[in-house]
Amino acid sequence: MTTHSATLRDGRTVAFVEVDDPPQGGMKKVYFSPDKSYVVAFFHDAAAATDANRLARLEAVLTKFNPTTDPEVGKYWQTLFCWPSGIVAKPTLGVVAPAYPANFFFATGPFKGKEKKSNWFTTPKLRKYLPEAERGTLQTSVQIGIRLARAVRRLHQAGLAHSDLSCNNVLIDPITGQCVVIDIDSLVVPGMFAPDVLGTRGYIAPEVVKTQHLPLADPKRSHPNARTDLHALAVLLYEYLLLRRPLDGPKIHSSVSTEEDEKLAMGAGALFTEHPTDGSNRPDDLVGTIADLGPALSDLFLRSFVKGLHAPNDRPGAIEWERALVRTWDLLVPCGNPKCDRKGFVAGPAVKACPFCKTKLTAPVPTLKLRKEARPGQWVTDATLVVHGTTGLFGWHAFDNVYPGEKADRTRLGYFAFHQGSWVLVNEKLDSLTSPGGSRVPAGSAVELKPGAAFRLSQGPNGRMAEVEFYTPQ
Repeated sequence: MTTHSATLRDGRTVAFVEVDDPPQGGMKKVYFSPDKSYVVAFFHDAAAATDANRLARLEAVLTKFNPTTDPEVGKYWQTLFCWPSGIVAKPTLGVVAPAYPANFFFATGPFKGKEKKSNWFTTPKLRKYLPEAERGTLQTSVQIGIRLARAVRRLHQAGLAHSDLSCNNVLIDPITGQCVVIDIDSLVVPGMFAPDVLGTRGYIAPEVVKTQHLPLADPKRSHPNARTDLHALAVLLYEYLLLRRPLDGPKIHSSVSTEEDEKLAMGAGALFTEHPTDGSNRPDDLVGTIADLGPALSDLFLRSFVKGLHAPNDRPGAIEWERALVRTWDLLVPCGNPKCDRKGFVAGPAVKACPFCKTKLTAPVPTLKLRKEARPGQWVTDATLVVHGTTGLFGWHAFDNVYPGEKADRTRLGYFAFHQGSWVLVNEKLDSLTSPGGSRVPAGSAVELKPGAAFRLSQGPNGRMAEVEFYTPQ
């Protein structure tokens, strides 16, 4: 191994270690710095260095459109994006970017040292080889989904599109519930920079597959954009939550050739495996369905893979996915079966067993129906919080004008405990928690969760009321 220097367009120099067989993708080959804190990636295409369009895009990505330099929340976005930090001018065009954190590489098992691409976790044939500790849970899958939807939302709010969201360009860590979006240097800026890539099989939107045979300049050809990102986002979320792909089913679309069948299955003939009225692509052995993920996510998956599958403008936006996943997070409960692969499920009034392992509920599930004051004296339910031993109460539960986004204060305000045969909410930092009887509950004291009881979480502006309800197993 030999250490070399690369010169950046701003005059800085960085070191990289040359190896005989560097990691590489379709567009770049990658070398680590001596301390492995960053990577230097060189484009395969030698003509890239004279491509004014590519250079302009890289400059825009590193400066104008870079969320990681935001003085308020830049550090937060650094955890969700592996954003380039410099453009290499010599010895050839490339980019400098932070190295992925260590938790995005397998530490043990047969895949030790490999990047944690999501297909290791969502493909049954690969998943069975993973150590149980690496597989994650439904809860960490929802965490990953929230973070990915938030990252895509941030790109789209800036007018950007990733163009190649897939298992290869989103690394995940099911142990911690973290994810990081990579290959940022190929972002698409509508009206300015055309996409470099078509996408990755299984994540390419049907309209792109259907028209990929047309010349690039043909106005009827569909190119990667924010709406195709939304298809890929929905595919990734479906994979994370249900451990399978949404369009891969038993239906044969063409007997002419495997290639033609594949093109139709992912393009013009694409059909959701859980289509509510057309079961021709539905596998016989589905374990868990979108209905088991709760109404918020189920609705979005139907909009994505039924109405929006062939109508790009009807696909749910990233912010809708983010909000639905946040809401679903509050409905998760642990499964009582220690051998359950998903370790938990989404609770609801009609849910009597874990949909993944069929273990039945044996005790009532306490919930808080969170209400906001729509107008003076009129309270409407706008959220639900299911209570179990690790549930925390936060600002977005106590106040209807707080959202758990990138700017949220994540200080816990209270927690729940099963104490002397009853569930209680223990106040930690709520300054005007009020009991059902109207008395203030100071920090360190608790409110018992009795069926039908209602109490104020805060008497301040936008403070919510909570009503206790128990989901019964019988």
